[in-house]
Amino acid sequence: MFKLIKNARVYSPKDLGIKDILICNDRVIEIESNIQFTHKELEVIDAAGKIIIPGIIDQHVHVTGGGGEGSFNTRVPEVMLSELVQSGITTVVGLLGTDTVTRSVENLLAKTKALKEEGITAYCLTGGYEYPSPTITGSVKKDITFIQEILGVKLAISDHRASHITKDEFTKLVSDIRVSGMFSGKSSYIKLHMGNSSERFSIINQILNETDLSISHFRPTHVGRRKELFEEGMDFAKRGGIIDITACNNSNIVPLPKLFNIIKKNEVPLKNITLSSDGRGSWSTYDKLGKLEKIGHAACDTIYKTIKDLTNKGVLSFEEALTLGTENVALALDLKGRGVISKNGFADILILDDNLDLNSVLINGRLMMKNKETIVKGTYE
Repeated sequence: MFKLIKNARVYSPKDLGIKDILICNDRVIEIESNIQFTHKELEVIDAAGKIIIPGIIDQHVHVTGGGGEGSFNTRVPEVMLSELVQSGITTVVGLLGTDTVTRSVENLLAKTKALKEEGITAYCLTGGYEYPSPTITGSVKKDITFIQEILGVKLAISDHRASHITKDEFTKLVSDIRVSGMFSGKSSYIKLHMGNSSERFSIINQILNETDLSISHFRPTHVGRRKELFEEGMDFAKRGGIIDITACNNSNIVPLPKLFNIIKKNEVPLKNITLSSDGRGSWSTYDKLGKLEKIGHAACDTIYKTIKDLTNKGVLSFEEALTLGTENVALALDLKGRGVISKNGFADILILDDNLDLNSVLINGRLMMKNKETIVKGTYE
């Protein structure tokens, strides 16, 4: 019932110094120096010499597996709970990709519910690459309004695998998710897979210029994959939009430390940038005729590795780097009590060694990894 973590340096992600953290069930109830508390069900964790940070929120994981673009044998397997835990992920948002034929929103929602039952906080998106969007209820608006786990919708644009949605269709879709967010109290957004085609942000900019729809509903991801796309993405973030960068060096025009140096040079607000892993999603390369040349899948641990890399190479402070996978994401998704360590917030906590290696993981106050050993695994692991 109660856990008391003693003598750790706490980043909320703001550096709070050496503190104790008292947890009751799934919530942090006190963050102070030298907390004195006794209870017959109290578990004390001595974290002297260690660092505590908020759990990672990964808003882009293909929890049912991506792939399938090189025939049936290239379908990526489902993610397992332990892979998420070992990646420091305490909240995950699942989504579909190209394949909405052998994969379905129903399958995705079932996997999301399964992960919740296994102990991690999990959400998902309706839709996929294509338009009209595949749904459960027959309506994007109804899916977001009535299904608690569904936060928004996925769509691909500027990509040869997209459905080439028209401006009017896109505007109607954004209007639907806006209204569903009002009904359901969710942030309600369109997660936009940004491909390599030349359209880039053009259709988004048209809608923003011609309507009064908010820039907050558009959430472009993979924006670092092409130079022109990245430049338009930085401009989008300067206008108040939120851009998502895939936390893998091979997914971007330059390695991530160099990419963030460009971001700093262009004075792009860090608060409008998030990182996601694209975990279990497939990466692929094609020849000039569109024939698949190579395919593989992304790992789930890249957000934490990127935070560590950006810090160790002096590109960002540890506090700044942390926000990219914690506080910024929670604010973007309106996940109250997540992405920060605060009184009355959820007890999603990572305990690190002094070299920033992951040591222990708590999700909603439950110890899932202890001293680098995963102690809670999925049902079939």
